[in-house]
Amino acid sequence: MTAHSILHDFLHLFFPDCCCVCGNKLNISEKGICLDCLYKLPKTNNYKEPGNKAEELMAGRLPFERIASFCVYTKEGILQKLVHQFKYNNRKEVAIMLGRLFAKDLLGSEFISSIDLIVPVPLHPKRQKTRGYNQSEQVARGLSEITGIPISTSILFRTIYNPTQTKRSRTQRWENVKDIFEVRNKTVFAGKHLLLVDDVITTGSTIEACSIPILKCPNVKISIATLGEVF
Repeated sequence: MTAHSILHDFLHLFFPDCCCVCGNKLNISEKGICLDCLYKLPKTNNYKEPGNKAEELMAGRLPFERIASFCVYTKEGILQKLVHQFKYNNRKEVAIMLGRLFAKDLLGSEFISSIDLIVPVPLHPKRQKTRGYNQSEQVARGLSEITGIPISTSILFRTIYNPTQTKRSRTQRWENVKDIFEVRNKTVFAGKHLLLVDDVITTGSTIEACSIPILKCPNVKISIATLGEVF
């Protein structure tokens, strides 16, 4: 046993970490969320279901291969509490953990088998500087760690610092995000199957706005993965 592990066990004994969902004390082997809350995650498993609700939402709005969401996102639900942790409490490790869990479900499935590159929805640099990181990029990191698929964070970028999408109607959300994304180098995405990653899909406006410049790249294909869906 190393000195570091001894110190960690000692600190954990007197200053235990608590589950960011239920608040219960975590065991030494648990990180961020307890096993009981992990077991209760409202998974959709919709990566197994072509024509699922997320795909119905985006049908006719953009050409995509597949869409999957890890969990159902509900008010005061487990996923909402976890998303709140990494969006507002500086707990980016929670986003990475959820990305890893999602990836473990996707491994070996047709959904993930042909993906060449993972592309997180970008934040504007000003907002990323304020938050300290891009939460969608952290989810993408977790997906990449498990699947081994590389991430691209420098080709798709957000050109306008727009207001938050929270509490906006579907029409307002679209007006807020249209024409704010660009692709720097189309040759990087050309001929590839991209997995566009976001935290939660509500109306699909952000995903649609991201996809428009991507689809101008030659022979590109898009699939979409989000941690949560709100329908």
